Amino acid sequence: MNGSGRATVSQQDKAQRMARLHAQPGCFVIPNFWDVGSARLLESLGFEALASSSAGFAFSRGLPDMGVTREAKLQHLREVCAATSLPVSADLQNGFGHSPEEAAETIRLAAQAGVVGGSIEDCRGLVDEEPIYELSQARERVQAAVEAARSLPFPFTLTARAENHLWGRDDLDDTIRRLVAYEEAGADVLFAPGLKTADQIRAVLAAVKKPVNVIMGAPGSPLDLAQLQAMGVRRISVGGSLARTAYAALLAAGREMREQGTFTYARETPPTSWFNDAFGG
Repeated sequence: MNGSGRATVSQQDKAQRMARLHAQPGCFVIPNFWDVGSARLLESLGFEALASSSAGFAFSRGLPDMGVTREAKLQHLREVCAATSLPVSADLQNGFGHSPEEAAETIRLAAQAGVVGGSIEDCRGLVDEEPIYELSQARERVQAAVEAARSLPFPFTLTARAENHLWGRDDLDDTIRRLVAYEEAGADVLFAPGLKTADQIRAVLAAVKKPVNVIMGAPGSPLDLAQLQAMGVRRISVGGSLARTAYAALLAAGREMREQGTFTYARETPPTSWFNDAFGG
């Protein structure tokens, strides 16, 4: 049992549950938390696994996306993994370093923090130079991360991300080349955030055999779970959209207080006793 009186689930068991989710037919939603409270509430809703949000966590620290250090991210993951019985996959950005060795070390450290899956991006981060790694370097980084994952005593689910479409490079052919290369390097899940249409998603699905993650929750995304499942998508994440939704509610309440002097925002919120019950078990 952990400090809250809830049963403790081993990392091995969480890892096996995560692997089974990706192996079974159909599609599942892996929502993105940004702190311990949001992770616990998502668990209470019946989701089968959770993913971290680099943007959501950074916002909770008053920082921009990609603005946190590796140690801050690892401490965040330790706290959440200790607080939930669900398997957790971590958004590990570019591995907090450019070299394959740094990507591999981040996988090992994340596993020590308690996660059973994680993603490595082919993006350098917030830099002035070309943001996307050259393909051969990107593939080497994924391969190093895969080797680190395979060295662990449990099945770590490694996701490789092709970031073109988040950085203004709307070159679907290059995105597909990258995902195919990452699949060949041993990645378990393939992910190209920023795909906008069903045709783009279908093109990715047709090019690879490993499970594909698609991100939803962006404005103007009309596709739903049933449609994505029918296409063959295996996993759906929502990035920082849940954190943005929560902060949007806070901003709306703050504006009401500041500009109108009223407090109607509180009419629809659960009482403190509801949260006490939710977090007490």
